[in-house]
Amino acid sequence: MLIIDSKDCENIDKALKKYKKKFEKAKILLQLRERQAFVKPSVRRRGQVLKAIYKQKVANGEIES
Repeated sequence: MLIIDSKDCENIDKALKKYKKKFEKAKILLQLRERQAFVKPSVRRRGQVLKAIYKQKVANGEIES
């Protein structure tokens, strides 16, 4: 749960801005999207391997991005 310390005289817009920043930093939205569907560990690992292979090819100049 996100808690925002706001002073009584603080504007609601400033409090909302603080909340949005904390929400973004906590990566709550990413966690929710990730938990919508179960991904098997082997599939997750395979995705990481494919991403690493792609990054290596870009670094070597084989693929131009």
